[in-house]
Amino acid sequence: MRIQRLVTISTAALLCLTALTACGSGDEGVSAEGELGNPVPAKNGGTDGSGGSDGDGKTGGPGLPKAGSMAKAAQIVNAYGTCNDISTNPNDDDFFPGDETYDQKWSVTERGACGKGTRIFMFKDLKTFQAAYKAQLDADRKESPNKGHRGKFLLGQDFAVLPDQKPVIRNAIKPGGLLILNCHPDFNPPTGYRKDPALVKGCVLTNYFED
Repeated sequence: MRIQRLVTISTAALLCLTALTACGSGDEGVSAEGELGNPVPAKNGGTDGSGGSDGDGKTGGPGLPKAGSMAKAAQIVNAYGTCNDISTNPNDDDFFPGDETYDQKWSVTERGACGKGTRIFMFKDLKTFQAAYKAQLDADRKESPNKGHRGKFLLGQDFAVLPDQKPVIRNAIKPGGLLILNCHPDFNPPTGYRKDPALVKGCVLTNYFED
């Protein structure tokens, strides 16, 4: 009968509402990473819960893009400066002497160079990378107190960039881009610029670049 059928449907709907996990939340088709350059914000203020390295989903920088591969990182960097031809050959002329020191201790898994002095470092763990830079800077500052005052690396969630041209840096730190890792104790940008806590105490992520 029609009345009995309506009662059956209403009962099923009520059961579905009281057990959402059994009926699905409707988000199965949504990508956690979002489109390139337009990360999907997560509840913790990051771009997605998998980007964190400290176990609780924190990324150490809200909105940082995640590459997942050297090719994708080069594609992201190419939006800020020329990075059409990426090379992972350490004998390439675009590699800088000393880049080999960014190794497993930094959690670096792959190094690339894309011309005009721009290098990319893929890493597994954002917190380990930040900690390695902080340790290196603390050691260097014993002889050069001002070293690192402008910061050094441009950071994404799983890659770092060392550009050799100031225009690349300025383009990269525009809204929706990368942020500069700065671990200098005296760093204090003007009001209005970002100074987000990094995953390592004493370090911040900022969009302030001082020439």
